[in-house]
Amino acid sequence: MATTWLGPKGRATALASMADEELDVLVVGGGIVGAGIALDAVSRGLSTGLIEARDFASGTSSRSSKLIHGGLRYLEQLDFELVQEALQERGLLLTRLAPHLVRPVPFLFPFQHHWERFYIGAGVALYDTLALTSRNNRGLPSHRHLTRSGALRVFPALKRGALAGAIQYWDCQVDDARYVTTVLRTAAGLGARIASRVQAVEFLREGEHVVGATAADLESGERLRIRARQVVNAAGVWTDDIQEMVGGRGQIHVSASKGVHLVVPRDRIQASSGMILQTEKSVLFVIPWGRHWIIGTTDTPWDLDKENPAASRADIDYVLDHVNQVLRTPLGRDDVEGVYAGLRPLLSGESEETSKLSREHTVAHPVPGLVLIAGGKYTTYRVMAKDAVDAVAHGLGGGVPESVTDRLPLVGADGYSALYNQRHRLARDSGLHVSRISHLLRRFGSAVHDVLDLIKEREDLGRPLAGSDDYLRAEVVYAVEAEGARHLEDVLSRRTRITFETWDRGIAAAEEAAELMAEPLGWDRAQVEREVEYYRKGIEAERAAQEQDTDQEADAIQHGAPEIVPDVHADRS
Repeated sequence: MATTWLGPKGRATALASMADEELDVLVVGGGIVGAGIALDAVSRGLSTGLIEARDFASGTSSRSSKLIHGGLRYLEQLDFELVQEALQERGLLLTRLAPHLVRPVPFLFPFQHHWERFYIGAGVALYDTLALTSRNNRGLPSHRHLTRSGALRVFPALKRGALAGAIQYWDCQVDDARYVTTVLRTAAGLGARIASRVQAVEFLREGEHVVGATAADLESGERLRIRARQVVNAAGVWTDDIQEMVGGRGQIHVSASKGVHLVVPRDRIQASSGMILQTEKSVLFVIPWGRHWIIGTTDTPWDLDKENPAASRADIDYVLDHVNQVLRTPLGRDDVEGVYAGLRPLLSGESEETSKLSREHTVAHPVPGLVLIAGGKYTTYRVMAKDAVDAVAHGLGGGVPESVTDRLPLVGADGYSALYNQRHRLARDSGLHVSRISHLLRRFGSAVHDVLDLIKEREDLGRPLAGSDDYLRAEVVYAVEAEGARHLEDVLSRRTRITFETWDRGIAAAEEAAELMAEPLGWDRAQVEREVEYYRKGIEAERAAQEQDTDQEADAIQHGAPEIVPDVHADRS
């Protein structure tokens, strides 16, 4: 498989190719499910294209809890099949498909009453048993029971009176946006045509058949007709909007649920493990994230702006109030360095049967030539993609090979373990500190050589980015040249996580990052300044929204921030 660079030239080539020839499959949506479908389809030998109206993973797929997990709470709902399927996928990602991106993380599950030890312990034991009965679940330790004193040694930040004991178990985490980009690069390496900032505006029809889509290149303003034998809608919370393009409400109805996460510095919570807490609504996670903790999430209905869901003061207070119930030293708003909000696409419907699907996924073929997929969870994206392409294969009349993605390592996976063992040598050869090499390996895997080659060509790229010491200048250039970043927000919010990992939310890093992006993207000084200004305005709106008490007030402020590339359907008045 070729190493693929999703840079400006690659995008132009992909668009020209999609406009010139009929595809077997056109995927609409560049989140994790769309990316997985593109990879599954192209690896079965189908000519494949993918378009995304914004940046890759810019919706739900960059704003999750960043966990690869079976969903312990679904055992309580007796959804054993969903949990086992997710644990099977967790094992595949950890051991075979993406060991450079998916890593184990321990979680403490405290309880307040001694009788809960049996109930919670039985659930966690079943969780581990389901994992062991799945393939590829080696490498994660089994759960262990802890006394109150033992739990406090693991998590000293807890109030002594907040627990009678605890159970510690293991799951996995991932940088969700980086994972999406890696899946897309893997698909492109196999021949898929991939382009962001390209919006499907209507479907091409021949009679009742969908035979492609008219798309708008939001960067150039040009329109192109992309013909395809099958179109797959993988638009997540935008599913209903896409269905309107084929004549109103269809077979799948999606409701959006808002989840808000807070990011606080690692030193604010003294602990060597993550934690899961039961709330009156679901669960709350405290998740280690480098030099930070991610705490969340909320779960509230959302019917406002889908592109940039706003976190309100009430959301932030909800998370703080719940985590402070167990912390010895409470967190305040001044401890919050970052906030992000995302929307979960939950299946809903008029019937009770449909509404029960919520975290499962469904595939529909409402009209000839169009496949819809919605629901599911991040961890099971590969299964969702397989099911969608199976539906495509049926629409194509059969003869399509079976899915091979369960044995297809992603870009950067091959050779990663050996390179990680050689990180000290790589540090000596490159002149970088070994901690920098470890950081790069955990982000790029064996593709780390591409980044190191950039530094060899330009020594200045080996310096940290101003305003965000965790990232090198080379990572900004690589984000443009190899990972399809086209705007400043793409780099600061998704290729890196500077937007929520720094107190100023990336403002100090913005100008230098934009200047580094200018050469590969052909920007002049005016465009650099425009990118920085739009980014600053977005952060200002986000901060102002988080001071509002209601969703409506927060949305009104955040929705008013200008987009660097507006939606073609947006009101530009």
